[in-house]
Amino acid sequence: MRVCLTFSTVSMAACLVCAGAAMTAPVFAAPPITITSQASTDGPIRYTVKVTSKQFGNAQETRAIRSGQSDDYTWKMTPPGSAIQVAEDCPGYASLALDANGAMMRQIQLRLAPVVAADGTANVQLSFQAQAPAPRGIKGANGAKQTDKALKCPASITASQVVRFTMPTNGRSKTLTLNDGTQISLTARR
Repeated sequence: MRVCLTFSTVSMAACLVCAGAAMTAPVFAAPPITITSQASTDGPIRYTVKVTSKQFGNAQETRAIRSGQSDDYTWKMTPPGSAIQVAEDCPGYASLALDANGAMMRQIQLRLAPVVAADGTANVQLSFQAQAPAPRGIKGANGAKQTDKALKCPASITASQVVRFTMPTNGRSKTLTLNDGTQISLTARR
């Protein structure tokens, strides 16, 4: 059996023109993508955060963060004396800083979000939240009763503040004093 293909001169010429155009057509590629998170100014930087507060306690930790990322720190500490037991019926029970036994503790939460500029300066947003039992101790909560005794709920003190600032990444420290008197000292090193 013999297969015979016949092409017209016009169709053959059209195929050759299309093939030639495809071979000589310029290729338009997208420009290269620059990955800034791997640039030297954006590499991981070690931030040491030190918190000093009469009301909420003292804490310190060092972590590595890349530019444009954020990191959350949470510290829980026993208040002076001891942790204060809290009844589950207390208002706001779910939002209190509690230990495994349901006793109220001091808690500091801090979010650090640095963005490093080309010159190595870090533009930082720091969010600070803290709570602790009030120094006065335990108070009754609006006459609520629990097993024929007045329900005892701790009075608490809280603080919340957002601060934006710049700092060097060469190891020099930056100290901030918040509205409640808490001092936060930050050091950034490559």
